[in-house]
Amino acid sequence: MRRPAVAGKFYPADPERLKRQVEEGFLHPLGPGELPKGTGREREVVGAVVPHAGYIYSGPEAAAVYHELAKERKPRTMVIMGPNHTGHGSALAVSKEAWWTPLGEVPVDLEGADKLLEICPILSHDEAAHRYEHSIEVQLPFLQYIYGEFQFIPISFGTQDLESCMEVASALAVLKDALILASSDFTHYESQEAAARKDGEAIKHLLAFDEEGFMRAVYGQGITICGHGPIAACLAASKRLGARRAELLKYGTSGEILGDFTQVVAYAGMVFKK
Repeated sequence: MRRPAVAGKFYPADPERLKRQVEEGFLHPLGPGELPKGTGREREVVGAVVPHAGYIYSGPEAAAVYHELAKERKPRTMVIMGPNHTGHGSALAVSKEAWWTPLGEVPVDLEGADKLLEICPILSHDEAAHRYEHSIEVQLPFLQYIYGEFQFIPISFGTQDLESCMEVASALAVLKDALILASSDFTHYESQEAAARKDGEAIKHLLAFDEEGFMRAVYGQGITICGHGPIAACLAASKRLGARRAELLKYGTSGEILGDFTQVVAYAGMVFKK
């Protein structure tokens, strides 16, 4: 079992405190302003972009996405892709261990994971890449809160070139009734004004369903979006799975929490819908 690496750091290690902090993200004035209400409607959201900072910083932006997901029927499986901040493990790594959080165990969809490993040769089974990485882990308590039990496939991106992302996206398109999540923060440690300007250019391409333009903007303008590869793969896979429109649910920065706008980290919550 994969043990949590950032419980007690990015989010509380105590189950009750963790539930309260998840709820605070939903209730926050910068978030949805209400707890999620499940309606069980048919799924429209195929993919989503969700931040992965500490909950006190990016909880409202994450909650905006999970509030939207909670309205819809739970998918059969989901894929969570995040950047590899640690440098451990292989370049594109799938985990097959069950993951544990303070809210309980989350099983991996082994059938789906094995299918991806079979058809996508650049993916490898490697637990080391996931052992200390936070970008996927921090999504699980929110998902446990809205769904209860679920299964997922974790993919860590140590390489984020467009060709690799498109190869992964093509493989994801074979999954049935899947939700694809890209875990990423946006501009890091620039002024609020600079972050909004740069991220606005990147988000413009995502709203236009243009993953290649998005990647050109990231590299050409030096936009420090840490999970640009997972985002590009998520968008490309979502289009293959029937998504036709994109929505920006919430954009914010750490400056809105801390009151310091000179060096912010930015967060965006987005969904790709049928």
